[in-house]
Amino acid sequence: MIIKTKHGDIQTPVFMPVGTNATVKSLSPEDLKEIGSQIILANNYHLFLRPGSENVETMGGIHKFMNWDRPILTDSGGFQVQSLNCKISEEGVKFQSHFFTPESAIKSQIQIGADIIMAFDDSTGSKEAMERTHRWLVRCKKVMGNSTLFGIIQGGSDRNLRRESAKFVIDQDLPGIAIGGAAIGSNAAETAETIGFVRDLLPKNKPLYAMGVGVRPSDITSVIKAGADMFDCVAPTRLARCGLLYNCESKTERIDINQAKFKMDKNPIDPLCDCSTCKNYTRAYLHHLFKCRELLFYRLASIHNLRVMIRTASLS
Repeated sequence: MIIKTKHGDIQTPVFMPVGTNATVKSLSPEDLKEIGSQIILANNYHLFLRPGSENVETMGGIHKFMNWDRPILTDSGGFQVQSLNCKISEEGVKFQSHFFTPESAIKSQIQIGADIIMAFDDSTGSKEAMERTHRWLVRCKKVMGNSTLFGIIQGGSDRNLRRESAKFVIDQDLPGIAIGGAAIGSNAAETAETIGFVRDLLPKNKPLYAMGVGVRPSDITSVIKAGADMFDCVAPTRLARCGLLYNCESKTERIDINQAKFKMDKNPIDPLCDCSTCKNYTRAYLHHLFKCRELLFYRLASIHNLRVMIRTASLS
């Protein structure tokens, strides 16, 4: 499937590196292009706080601000409803220092200049949260229209709620559909099962975005088989910074470069990887950089882990 945006076409299935604050940690836009990134994800909540969505707009939008000329998807901030201490009402969400409504979440993403905008949702998993998410989606659509807006299926691990939510989101006739909440991303098998709850309902001509999926390369393969087209996860770069590097020969799908056995290892991280790190650097050198806490390690490790995820998606 090809998704068309004003900043270029996206060939699915596609893994989206997470650039929460308009940057993928330790990597430049040039690095991201080198590893084959078609689209990145930025977080509306964090950019709203700093530097401010209005300021991003004043600087010419996020693409010009960060020097990235390919598509960008923004998460609305709905995940922060679940992860931060906040008060939820029908009107919106009261965070510690500000108030978010569906309308303000959409307005902020428009100001940022995202190519794909996510609806504001309540991802806490209950029937009440699902129904609130539906009402908020209608409000988001009134502000945004449906040109670049994706609705989000909620309902937790309840099959009937997921199907009810899917039917509602599909009826909104948006260009894309996401499936989110606590039941998505943390466990690939459970995620695939949850997608399976609604797969027969989903339109075949619209992309399905499985939010927060991609801790291991096999997670990508699993959700693609289940029917997902798009996925993102902070894990590849977060694991990289901890010295955990993807490796196809390991039962855990990764190696811990901190281990002493790699001190004199002349092999690349992964014998099948085509990234610049694997082409040019040994495990021994990366072990040395990690032990010394050299900044170069974070860049080289992140290049590798993201390239593995992007390549896994493209070959699946």
